[in-house]
Amino acid sequence: MTSTPPTPQRPTTTLWRPTGPEELALVRELEWRAWPPRLPEQPIFYPVLNEDYAIRIARDWNVKHSGAGYVTRFEVDSAFLARYPVRQAGGRTILELWIPAEELADLNAHLVGPITVTHEFR
Repeated sequence: MTSTPPTPQRPTTTLWRPTGPEELALVRELEWRAWPPRLPEQPIFYPVLNEDYAIRIARDWNVKHSGAGYVTRFEVDSAFLARYPVRQAGGRTILELWIPAEELADLNAHLVGPITVTHEFR
């Protein structure tokens, strides 16, 4: 009897996304497995690389504009993400990726596991 050796898990990168209640409802409808398509006025999807930065956006911007803010965490295949340079959007720890809206389906195909909510602000 022969057994198949386990396949090594591909490395992943943890990303965070601050979001409001409307986008979070769409993620829930997609069973926590994908990000919804961008709206016409949203040509870029901006996940961030730092949880503290995501908390600040959710707490200080999403709450003010939507009444609630959420921080989500998700894992993406690192090899896939290598095509997107890390962008510094301000201070040293304000790091994000700029993923064109038309490439969001590709990102969703490379999610590893579910999208989870880590913080909620009201």
